[in-house]
Amino acid sequence: MSSEELARKQQRRLDAEQRDPKPGSPAQTGADEEQPSPVRPSTAVNGDASYELTEKLSRRLDIHEGTAKPKQMKVFNPYTEFKEFSRKQIKDMEKMFKRFDSGKDGFIDLMELKLMMEKLGAPQTHLGLKNMIKEVDEDYDGKLSYREFLLIFRRAAAGELQEESGLMALARLSEIDVSTEGVLGARDFFEAKVQALSVRSKFEAEIREEQEEKKRMELERQQRRAAFKELQSTFCS
Repeated sequence: MSSEELARKQQRRLDAEQRDPKPGSPAQTGADEEQPSPVRPSTAVNGDASYELTEKLSRRLDIHEGTAKPKQMKVFNPYTEFKEFSRKQIKDMEKMFKRFDSGKDGFIDLMELKLMMEKLGAPQTHLGLKNMIKEVDEDYDGKLSYREFLLIFRRAAAGELQEESGLMALARLSEIDVSTEGVLGARDFFEAKVQALSVRSKFEAEIREEQEEKKRMELERQQRRAAFKELQSTFCS
């Protein structure tokens, strides 16, 4: 029996269970005695469409029977995962990503990447764009997530991209300098240790600078408010 037939029978069985009376009724008890245990669709199928359908039906049956395991969502923190970049660099990359994520769905798809490369002055062919995505597409969804976008700059900084590749052109033309940052390009262990400490110190210094900037802005706001109240009291007196 082909996987498509198994999938169709599994779908009909699930639909029938939803229409039948609750367990314990005579009609349902008799049906349970005659019907064998459900046969789960095999995952070894031909074709992506059949495989996806089989996986969805298997997942639906697990949920129906209460045996499905909840999917765990991993929280992504670019500052802890991409420690080789400064906070400013990561923020610049985030701004660039959001600027070209015209669909505002958290991804850059093929057409959005096409527009990005045209804006950067390095247009690519359709096949070239697909190859660019494929090179960093870790989840094989055919588009770039924010994390996969950051991988482009990590590989560029590490010298892992071909000089004439589309990804290298993106990294070079983005005006985000990653050539001298991070520990990936260190020549030996001691140099890497020194540079890692330097990056950490720089990271902490940037946080302190941001905090100081917020304090200065708050102080200026309070001073403006006090000056306004003083001026107001002068006119009212």
